[in-house]
Amino acid sequence: MDFRYWLGQALTSNEAWAETFTPVRPHPSLEISDGRFETAFEELTERLKDNYPFFHPSYAGQMLKPPHPAAVVGYLTAMLVNPNNHALDGGPATAEMEREVVQALATMFGYPEHLGHLTTSGTIANLEALFVARETHPGKGIAYSAEAHYTHGRMCGVLGVEGHTVPVDARGAMDLDALEELLRTGKIGTVVLTAGTTALGTVEPVHEALALRERYGVRVHVDAAYGGFFRLLSGLDGPEGLPEAPWLAIAEADSIVIDPHKHGLQPYGCGAVLFKDPGVGRFFLHDSPYTYFTSEDLHLGEISLECSRAGAAAAALWLTFRVLPPTPDGLGRVLAAGRRAALRWAKLLEDSERFDLYQPPELDIVTYFPRTEPLSLSRIDEESARILRTGMAAAREPVFLSTLRIGEAQFGLRHTGVDADADGARILRSVLMKPESEDHVDRLHERLEELSRG
Repeated sequence: MDFRYWLGQALTSNEAWAETFTPVRPHPSLEISDGRFETAFEELTERLKDNYPFFHPSYAGQMLKPPHPAAVVGYLTAMLVNPNNHALDGGPATAEMEREVVQALATMFGYPEHLGHLTTSGTIANLEALFVARETHPGKGIAYSAEAHYTHGRMCGVLGVEGHTVPVDARGAMDLDALEELLRTGKIGTVVLTAGTTALGTVEPVHEALALRERYGVRVHVDAAYGGFFRLLSGLDGPEGLPEAPWLAIAEADSIVIDPHKHGLQPYGCGAVLFKDPGVGRFFLHDSPYTYFTSEDLHLGEISLECSRAGAAAAALWLTFRVLPPTPDGLGRVLAAGRRAALRWAKLLEDSERFDLYQPPELDIVTYFPRTEPLSLSRIDEESARILRTGMAAAREPVFLSTLRIGEAQFGLRHTGVDADADGARILRSVLMKPESEDHVDRLHERLEELSRG
């Protein structure tokens, strides 16, 4: 794919379309000289250098990477038109593209029918799912695990719903015995399960929790914002294959959230929410007499809490899915590379004399900590922070990691030989979202060992 060529084609296509209308003279108030623009643009590009190299496999810190060129070209091509997907009047073409990509996501998860749309983020997508949860179970609380994303507690506050944190087990997944004890109180109307926690990448037991739904009449929401696209690896042969049970069970959940701007190769501003029962659209019912007027078809704004949304986000995802569809042989190959990289690094860490693997990776997040002398939480915390700082500041081959704070109790469930002289410790954490990590992980580990030697 010739990226520069297709960026030019985006401009050419827009110009050709504009020429089919009566010519319009650009207004003088919008005119900017090349010299003035050059000065501003140089300042912009200089300031943007104050970023970490998210594109490079040496950046193995947070869930950050550039979008795929196909997504950039799709976004730019539509952005020049600037459609608004709130109403068909604002973006008829991109609204149809949005329906198509949401259908592709629903098919990936196994929903035979659905109601859904794109959002600007996983936070807003989860807000919509919890809003419907409140409306379907008024007066009832929402339960989520201690490893769930903080957005659930925050959105419960926004919605005026009581949130309940459920303890996790030694894998970092919701403790279903603790959940059932909470369900027996009758206080809970909805249970949130996470398919890929943001800290550890743990896939919670959706398949086992469904039995509790039937027993206690609760709603089940699956937050797959980070891990959802790993559905494409479930049941596959080879080291990257994942156990099928929890992923197949997602098809029975009442609602699902996924973020294409994570593993879907999209620029930020692209989340999605899906509801299994299209009837929940009644909770979004409203009228906007100055908005919905050119079509009797359902407008996307009629089934969402958000109003204006970039149609360009739908176009970017649509074009990406056309060339890299959400199938095992399409987008699945991208995720498989990151998954293999995580397994490879885990093996290197298990064989290392300088590091211990904190927990085996379930998806593409690797967690680990330095072996210190003495081996104590306080020393692990200090050394993890030192390696993080030193790696980022290195003049030669900098390495960009992240840290994760683990409480004393959770640390002790996995590693019994560590002196608990503090209430917790920071450990090192790496997200291998970029498929290029597969070819770079050995060197990443070598640099880690070099950094540990000080």
